[in-house]
Amino acid sequence: MSAPKILSIGKATQDVFLRSAKSFTQLEHKGVKYEQLPVGQKLELDEVVFSTGGNVTNAAVTFARQGLHSVYMWALGTDVASEVILQSLDREGIDTSPVVQHDGYRASYSVILMLEGGERTILNYHGTEIPADTTELNLDLIKDADWLYLSSLGNMELLERIITEAGKHEVKVMLNPATVELKQTDKLKALLSDVEVLTVNKEEAQLIVEGETIDELARHALHYCPVVIVSDGPNGAVATDGETLVTAGMYEDVPVTDRTGGGDAFGSGFLSAWAQGKTLRDSVIFASANSTSVVTKIGAKEGILHRGVELHDMPIEETSL
Repeated sequence: MSAPKILSIGKATQDVFLRSAKSFTQLEHKGVKYEQLPVGQKLELDEVVFSTGGNVTNAAVTFARQGLHSVYMWALGTDVASEVILQSLDREGIDTSPVVQHDGYRASYSVILMLEGGERTILNYHGTEIPADTTELNLDLIKDADWLYLSSLGNMELLERIITEAGKHEVKVMLNPATVELKQTDKLKALLSDVEVLTVNKEEAQLIVEGETIDELARHALHYCPVVIVSDGPNGAVATDGETLVTAGMYEDVPVTDRTGGGDAFGSGFLSAWAQGKTLRDSVIFASANSTSVVTKIGAKEGILHRGVELHDMPIEETSL
């Protein structure tokens, strides 16, 4: 049996991580946490790390490292950031042939100010937005995939076009909606009938459905699509396929270095197992292990697990609905 082919579509980012124990400190005022940097001064850094990110490319690396046929589609430029992103994906064995490159596009770019305990402040340049009516992306390739992984398209109309195309060819979709999609919840809900797996964190889920706990949110979201994952950072996650509800705690209590990419690692870890016919429980266990590994490293990709890694038991409950 050949490995499932997963086509990931969405933005890619060049990430620069800056660490300074003296210069970057977390303050709090009336419950709001923030950073404060003095104007007109030169601040010393302890460490600078260059990496690549973007929800979708992080997911594509998980799929590749798990031995799946991982394909990436987007439009990038000829700028240094775009070239670095493509080179990093090529090294992972990801098929980047559907990527369009020309001078008119720019990759996204993020500067991450790292705080102790894994918290961070992100300065983000979103890169060039791709119009919904683009003819540059070869959407005919969708029909050849077993799954689509979608996130961070930056354009609700483009998302609708891609999901509609997938529906025509009965290609399954996993969606991790980003900020633009979550701001248009009515349009987002209308698309979910063509989505097989929805993965969101607690705050994102509360923009889509009513509920206080992640259990409630996952159950309510089942009204829109057949498989739902709701995560809550270090508090764990739930996943349900309408028949079973799996509740997972922390895979392992590890020192958190950087939370960037932890959610992407969970969602893509789940799909890499689920697409291969693993049970809901086993898919959640691998998702949790993948996410836990990622937050111990700087950057969203360094800690992504490779195929064949040995997993251990974790706090997890499985109940029938």
